[in-house]
Amino acid sequence: MEKATFGAGCFWSVEAAFRQLKGVKSTSVGYMGGYFPNPCYLDVLSRITGHAEVVQVEYDPKSISYDELLTVFWDIHDPTTLNRQGPDRGEQYRSVIFCHNAQQAEVAQHSKAKQQMSGKFDKNIVTEIKPASEYYLAAAEHQQYFEKKGRH
Repeated sequence: MEKATFGAGCFWSVEAAFRQLKGVKSTSVGYMGGYFPNPCYLDVLSRITGHAEVVQVEYDPKSISYDELLTVFWDIHDPTTLNRQGPDRGEQYRSVIFCHNAQQAEVAQHSKAKQQMSGKFDKNIVTEIKPASEYYLAAAEHQQYFEKKGRH
């Protein structure tokens, strides 16, 4: 199993998108990329932590590649809006790829460049590509939120 971590707006919808993919063994939502230890949802929402809402994906690279996960990442949000996805605003909703190793960083950089040159977006992609840092798991009520609430 390998891990991939993505921030693409509100983590509830991002998690729902990745959970349905063949080869994804598990997902969880949490926070990464900030400077405030052990943040809770309200800490992150208040914009005092520097963290992004993220989804951490555990996947079988024999069934789904990291590049395929990136394709889904690009398709489920607008990577050209800084600190915003739809009505959600703030640095916690930024577009970010947290890489767990050098190979992921290389693939992510290549994928970003390919997306930028594709003509799909009329503005520059602002997605950050950063090394993975401490991951803080969000509270249980945020895990598989849409499944619990009956929305998909």
